[in-house]
This record gives sequence, C-alpha cells and structure tokens, in this order.
Amino acid sequence: MKRDMELIRKILVAIEDHPKAQGSIPLHFDDYSDYDVSYHVKLLADHGLIEASDCSTMRDFCWQAKRLSWDGHDFIDAIRDDSRWKSAKRWVLDAGKTLTIETLKLAVKALFQ
Repeated sequence: MKRDMELIRKILVAIEDHPKAQGSIPLHFDDYSDYDVSYHVKLLADHGLIEASDCSTMRDFCWQAKRLSWDGHDFIDAIRDDSRWKSAKRWVLDAGKTLTIETLKLAVKALFQ
C-alpha cells in the first residue's frame, strides 16, 4: 500500500478537530476504505505524530486514533491552511524530492519562517 499524504493530513486535521482527547476518535473519509484509514493511522503512530491503539482482530486490521502528540500538533499547525499545504507540496515536488513528513517540515520552514 502506498502512503497517501492527503489522507495523512485529513486524519491529523480530524483528530485536532475532535472535541475530546480521550477514547478512540472515529475517522471516516469519502474515497478511503476503513483499511486505508487504519493503515495511515498506524503510520502516524509509528512516526510519533499521534497516539493510537491496535484494535485488530484475526480477521480485521484496525488502528484507532486517540490524540495528537506534541509533534503532531506542531506539524498540523504548519500545514493546516490549504494554501500553505499546497505551497509546501509544490516546493517539495519542484525540488525533485519525495513527499514525506520531513520534507514537508523543511518546506514549511523554508517558505513561511
């Protein structure tokens, strides 16, 4: 499965917008399966941007988001705005780089600080 940075951003924004930072946060997006969302929640947890729980069973793969980490808040603060997000992505791709959390952080720093 390929990493989808658009879905990663959607997940981070949805977690931040959730009114409570306890329990599991329901995440459902048009055009993305529950498996896709779970996979990206796990990636975000592995990278330390969120806290999440593995709720997988023998039949289903399921990761549920709980809350943003400090780094997750910092990252979403930098890319929440649509124009900043698009500018950062364009800057990274125009430089011939791969879209990753790290390259997006560098782009935001170069463009907006």
